[in-house]
Parts: sequence; structure tokens; C-alpha cells
Amino acid sequence: MKLSKKPILLLAISLAFMSCSSDDDMPVANNVDLEFTNTFGSETIVLGDATSAAATVNTSAEGQVHHFSELKYVISNIRLIKEDGTEFPYNVNDLDEGATVVNQAKPETTTYELTNIPTAEYKQIKFGLGVRSDINTLDETRFPEFYASAGANDTEMMWEWGTGYRFTKIEGFYDTDNKQLSIHTGSTVEGQEGSYTQGVDAYRDIILDLPTNAVVGNSAPKINIQADFNHLLSGAANTITLGDGNATPSVHTAANMVQFVDNLGGNAETNTKGMFSIISVQN
Repeated sequence: MKLSKKPILLLAISLAFMSCSSDDDMPVANNVDLEFTNTFGSETIVLGDATSAAATVNTSAEGQVHHFSELKYVISNIRLIKEDGTEFPYNVNDLDEGATVVNQAKPETTTYELTNIPTAEYKQIKFGLGVRSDINTLDETRFPEFYASAGANDTEMMWEWGTGYRFTKIEGFYDTDNKQLSIHTGSTVEGQEGSYTQGVDAYRDIILDLPTNAVVGNSAPKINIQADFNHLLSGAANTITLGDGNATPSVHTAANMVQFVDNLGGNAETNTKGMFSIISVQN
């Protein structure tokens, strides 16, 4: 008996059509959410005043108890690394479109949406803790939205002397008698107005491998990033005891500010993670 080839041919055409339709339906871009979880170790931070019974209390490697009443930091210069190693920069030269202030007191700021990310699989994320020196100026004309959000009364992520942004702003209390803890980090300048030169560069590039590729296409992945503030005093770079000369911005020097910077953001050489790690990738 001779079998007809028509059903086989129709099946092949149908499969080819389905394959093409599937490819055509794939979006060229989708969004990626970055979700920042701020912790002491594995415990999510709850803010509180000096006598708060609800605030999360941490104990440093040196046995010093401390808790926070305010916790803010700037994330910018975000880049996603594809499976083939190529890099997708996300508005890296635009603070309005590519930077954010994470504020623990405002849960809505702990998630930052990256829009129109090209369809691909991404294996790594890079971002800056702080602002690169070439755009770290208080430029209201160039970046009006970021300027406004960083300078708002409840944010105050600008240096009073007006040459750049604060990168982290931490307020709280330490020791059993609740002495004031006030640690602000950011790049500094030297010289006179109009002829400033770079002083301390407190910007740090963070590089994190993803445990599972973030697959952008039909889905919009969420990358959950942990910022463990136990590193503030008990970091890979420095073990710090709060006390004379380092607990408040009015007395701490640029040199001991760098100790906090290196703990939180890494030393820019051998440590490019600092306090950050990936909790999960949800595709």
C-alpha cells in the first residue's frame, strides 16, 4: 500500500509555522526589577529612635550594639551582563533615568524598575554605590529629577558645601547608652571653588554574579539584592569600633570615612561586592 506524503508535508509546514510564530511573538525588550533588601545579617532592618523597642539591634564583631533610625544610599551606573559577556548599560550617564536613592523608611524606594531591557539572558549585574566622579556635581539643570529627590527634606543626600551627593547616609545610636551614630559617605574635593580637584573617591563599583540567569523576554525578571549592613562595622576590609573621631560627620576624617566606604562598597580592587549579594532571581 502506498502512503500519502501530504500529511507528513502538512505536519512539517505546521511545525515550521509554529516555530516562526513563537519567534515573532517574543518581545524585543521587557523590564527588570531590582529589589533591595537591607539587613543586619539575615534580619531585615527595622528603623527606630533611641528608645525604640521595635528597631533591629545589631552587635558588631567587637561586641558593640547599634541600631539605625535612618538608612539611605544611592545606586547608579547600572549594567547588565549577557550570557555571551557583552554589557548592556542602563542610562549610565543620566541620573534622572538611571539612578535612585534607596530609603529604608520608604518601602517603595527599595524596588527600582529597569525598563526596556533587551531580550536576552543575563548572568551578572554591575552597579555603583554612589555617583561616578564625572557626573557627581549638584547639577539641577542637567538632572532635575534626581537633584530634587536627593535634596528633598526627607532625603538630604547632598553635601551642605554643595559640590556633590552623599552616597550613604546612616543615622542611629550605639552602645547601651544610645550615643548618636551619624555616618555620611561620599566623594570629597580639595582646593578652592572654581578649581576643585578630586579628594577621596568614595564611589564603588559593585559586581555580582547571578545564581540563575535573568531571562528577559516573555517574562520580566526580579533580581533580589541583599545589602547587609553588618558590614558597616564588621566588614571584609575593616573591623571598626565606634567612638572618638569616627561616629559623626562633624568629627570623622576623610581617612576614617574610607574605612566605612570600603566595608560597604568594597575596596575597589580585591573586593567588588562589599555588603551586597544576590538573594534570588525570579524569572
